[in-house]
Amino acid sequence: MTYTTQKHGWSVVIGRAFRIAVLFLLAGIPFAGGICAASPAIDNPVPNIFRPESTPADIDKHLSEFVLSITGVIFIVVFSLLMYAIVKFRQNAANADREPAQVYGSTQIEMAWTIIPILIVVVLFLASARVIHAVQDAPEPESAVEATAIGHQFWWEFRYPKLGIVTANELHIPVSDPAHPTPTFLKLFSADTDHSFWIPQLAGKTDLIPNHPNSMWMDPHRTGIFLGQCAQYCGTQHAKMLLRVSVDSPEDFGAWVRAQQQPANQDETASLGKRIFETTACINCHAISGTAANGRFGPDLTHLMSRSTIASGAAENTTENLRLWILNPDAIKPGSLMPAMKLSDADIDAVVRYMETLR
Repeated sequence: MTYTTQKHGWSVVIGRAFRIAVLFLLAGIPFAGGICAASPAIDNPVPNIFRPESTPADIDKHLSEFVLSITGVIFIVVFSLLMYAIVKFRQNAANADREPAQVYGSTQIEMAWTIIPILIVVVLFLASARVIHAVQDAPEPESAVEATAIGHQFWWEFRYPKLGIVTANELHIPVSDPAHPTPTFLKLFSADTDHSFWIPQLAGKTDLIPNHPNSMWMDPHRTGIFLGQCAQYCGTQHAKMLLRVSVDSPEDFGAWVRAQQQPANQDETASLGKRIFETTACINCHAISGTAANGRFGPDLTHLMSRSTIASGAAENTTENLRLWILNPDAIKPGSLMPAMKLSDADIDAVVRYMETLR
């Protein structure tokens, strides 16, 4: 094979690769547009870091836009130079029999592509350091709500030490009025492996590491339901370790606190289900205030029916789903650590009726 033939061969390969790349890029444009169109502007939108509703998330958004602006300029410059080189120095009939001029070094160019990247990295480092300091070292005011989040495989435990409340999977916090700030400061722990607490519209991702307490804070600007999930692979059901943060008005948050501080409902019409619950292995994992159940391996069920979902957001909290969850947890959340209790249909119905009284 001659040298000229080799050059033509590489030219064909590069040309085809370029055309394929362009086709993929063009195909991705309508696909990305479809994703955007599939996210309607509703009151509880799909989690989106570019629609912040809290001060930490807003700070993260500005940093993200700054970084994207710089990297976008870099992309445009590099892509433009690449296109210029492809068009200007492409092979044609006039130059097919000769080798292009060779350049063996340029001090100016080498200095430029050394100094400019260093300056870019320094600017990005300083901007990131400023944001990290602003978020992590923010002072905690006396009006702040304190809560503790504990990551389990595969659910979230929430505790409010000063309020005497224990709940699961659905975090309630008050809206923070700029005139009277009421931020929520969270202490983060893990009961088993690494997890990551992330509600994109309220705050950035923060890891939960065994034997290494962490912290974060949020000050939501409006009421509503905000969605998130564990952002660190933690096992089989990592993808269904979901989060719901309910940002309540001060009045609604106060009412929720008072309701959660009440003991479990004692409905005599569900006494059979209560007896079955207390005489099975359920009490080894779950807790219900005022009963013999004081387990810590599973969610606290004292006010189970005050939650919108079960199985850490994997299913709506309905009678049918609750029954299926007790009968066969793997049908809702394969690989979860909730065991099937092997109860009879009559016993499951009785337990479900008892669960539905826990409001």
